Amino acid sequence: MAKILVVDDEPDILILIKNILSKDNHLVVTKNNAKSMSSSDFIGYDLILLDVMMPDIDGFKVCKKIRDIVDCPIIFITAKTLESDIVLGLGIGADDYITKPFGMSEIRARISSHIRREKREKHSFFVVSDVKFNLLGKEIIIGNDKILFTKSEYAICEYLARNKGQTFSREQIYEAVFGYDRQSNNSAIAEHIKNIRAKFSNYSMNPIQTVWGIGYKWK
Repeated sequence: MAKILVVDDEPDILILIKNILSKDNHLVVTKNNAKSMSSSDFIGYDLILLDVMMPDIDGFKVCKKIRDIVDCPIIFITAKTLESDIVLGLGIGADDYITKPFGMSEIRARISSHIRREKREKHSFFVVSDVKFNLLGKEIIIGNDKILFTKSEYAICEYLARNKGQTFSREQIYEAVFGYDRQSNNSAIAEHIKNIRAKFSNYSMNPIQTVWGIGYKWK
């Protein structure tokens, strides 16, 4: 069971999602007015579902506002399917997105995959390509510096690093990290890797190599 916050201005959507997720015994808290919520109202959840298109303040602005104080996965619910919108959402710290309209089985599977990933037990450290992975704290360390990655970015790095030298497609990475395979998430993986590379570039490092026509590998 997980404690999940759902923020959407449409009451019917809130009722639908609550009914769906309650089938998996999750505790679901719903809010229909993001503007009236303070940052502290987003703390203490295992996962947050956040609608993008809301009046007064959209989901992108809310995500930017809370990302530094919330360490759980943030998943956008959106009717926007343009890649530029998806890129924007992932770039400001979201972990994933679910497009409207969605099916019951899809949203249950997607949420369950993120919850399972959060609860995976981690142990110890390992080092590859001068990058140190703190498996317990889900941290990446270079020298004495901890690099700030989102949970999804960290998970992608750990998966590729554990399988150094092996090439994976975007679909394989998504399925391995989130436990749910979906063709339309290609752009999500690509954007996560773009963000990962930007952070490593501050240390003059680029450990993730593109294998053209196939996917990515940790060098």
